[in-house]
This record gives sequence, structure tokens and C-alpha cells, in this order.
Amino acid sequence: MKRIALNVLMATSLFAAVACNETKKDDSAEMAEEQNEARMGDAMEDDAEFAVAAADGGMFEVQMGELAQKNGSAAQVKEFGQMMVNDHGKANEELKALAQQKNITLPTSLSSEKQEKYNELSKKTGAEFDKSYMDLMVQDHKKDIEEFREMSQEGKDAELKTWATSKVPTLEMHLQRAQTIQGAVQ
Repeated sequence: MKRIALNVLMATSLFAAVACNETKKDDSAEMAEEQNEARMGDAMEDDAEFAVAAADGGMFEVQMGELAQKNGSAAQVKEFGQMMVNDHGKANEELKALAQQKNITLPTSLSSEKQEKYNELSKKTGAEFDKSYMDLMVQDHKKDIEEFREMSQEGKDAELKTWATSKVPTLEMHLQRAQTIQGAVQ
């Protein structure tokens, strides 16, 4: 009888723990950062944080690019979206391989912040989407360029630093193209 009561108590505790976890949607980027911090300590913490942010941003660019092809109306916006899928998809694969070599955990889904932005834009279509998407792409690429330049100058890991440096020209090209399209869809 005690064994049955103990098993029921353990099962109830397990279900309660699972229920609590389900009500709190964990942020994949935050979880990755915590895992990296616990494993790496201070030595590579900034580099690992950059890798997590770059992966989150790369996934966001790909998903937004796919959304642009679906919800956009201007041909330029749809073409830009395809370029995001292609370029950021390739960069994401390179980063995954590099992170695996370095034992850096990357997020598997968008951070809460990026998911919120995606959800907001997914409700728009046509010209309204085009304008909002291009405004976001200009803003996002300016931030990315700043972060990638900082990593290329201050990163500790030589390979991650080289990877970041190699992506700056592509990000600058994306920004220039986004600004041109932004002006056209205003």
C-alpha cells in the first residue's frame, strides 16, 4: 500500500513539474546561453553569446525571408526574401558546423523577441507587409553589422572571429539592398 501511495505521489509530482514547464515557454536562445555559460565559463562566454545571437538572427532572417515570399506583394521584396533564405541559410549551416566543433550550444528555435516580431509581421500582407518588412530588415542588418564587426575585432576564438569577419561584406550588401527597396516601397 505504501508503495502504491509513493508511486502515485511521484507520478503526481512528475505531472505537476511537466505542467509547470509547459505553461512557461522556454526561450531556446536563453537556454543555449545558459548551457554554454555552465560549460565554458568566462573564457569563451562572449564568443558563445555571439554565436547564439548570430544563430537566432540567422534563423529569423530565413523565416522572415520565407514569410516575405508568401505575404509580400512587390517583386523586389519577394526577391530580397529569397536572398535572405539563401544567404542566411548557408551562413546558418556554416555556424552550426563551427559551433559543433567548438562545443557551443545553439538555439533550435527563435528567441521570444524574434518570434514576437515574426508573429507581428505574419499578420500583415501586401504593401503594408512590404513596408514593415523592409523597415525591419534595414534596422536588423544595421544591428547585425555592428555585432559582427565587434566580434571580428574583439572575439577570442580565431575561427569564430574569421567566420564573423567573412560575413560582414554580405551583411553590408544586404543592408544596402534593403535600404534601396525600403525607399521603393515607402
